Amino acid sequence: MDKFLVKRPSPGKNKQEPLEMKGGELDCMTDGGEKKRPRSERPGADESFVHSPWKQIRAEGLNCDYKILFGKTEADKIFQELEKEVEYFEGDLTKVQVFGKWHNIPRKQVTYGDPELTYTYSGVTFSPKLWIPVLNRIRERITLATGHSFNFVLINRYKDGCDHIGEHRDDERELVPQSPIASVSFGACRDFFFRHGASRGKNASCHIEPVKLQLAHGSLLMMNYPTNVYWYHSLPTRKKVLAPRINLTFRKVMALPKK
Repeated sequence: MDKFLVKRPSPGKNKQEPLEMKGGELDCMTDGGEKKRPRSERPGADESFVHSPWKQIRAEGLNCDYKILFGKTEADKIFQELEKEVEYFEGDLTKVQVFGKWHNIPRKQVTYGDPELTYTYSGVTFSPKLWIPVLNRIRERITLATGHSFNFVLINRYKDGCDHIGEHRDDERELVPQSPIASVSFGACRDFFFRHGASRGKNASCHIEPVKLQLAHGSLLMMNYPTNVYWYHSLPTRKKVLAPRINLTFRKVMALPKK
């Protein structure tokens, strides 16, 4: 497979026609479809996005939907509120376990959510902080746009293009089975990759082309089932990116019985 389809409405028509993106790439775009390349500018330097249509991202086992959820002015305001109000984890909660060794997380991180929940990955169990107003506003907007409700959010702050996250799947046992994950981005537009699990490593069983997206300021990426069953995703280092980015992944989490 060497391509995937992104569907968007044609101007003046009600039906959707597929936009074929060769090489598995989707650039930051305006509502009219004009490509917007990422720049090393402050958050909010792009023109406004209003009434953005959904773009469907499909490949073998990949089921995602993408749109601009917040216009420029509102996205700028939310970014500043997040910078002022979000309190990130410190100490041992800034480390993860990989192949038995502990490593510092190359970004800032925190969880917010309903008080009875916990979330464990990479050897660390997180208890969420209580919801704050700006997070509730974002959560409510996602529900209005998608019909899905969420009770937990993981927030990652990337200070610049040196901060990153490696390939992983969001498949923790606390997640409600087959539930979507809503990923909202503010700040710098960053490259975001999907790689099929069967295509990873030197002994890959098949070759499936990776899918590259660029997640714009104020955007929403819905990762629907079965995406996280088959595809890994990552945000690689991009040293030319100088501005910060904040990403919020809203999830449906189950309260597991305590051991």
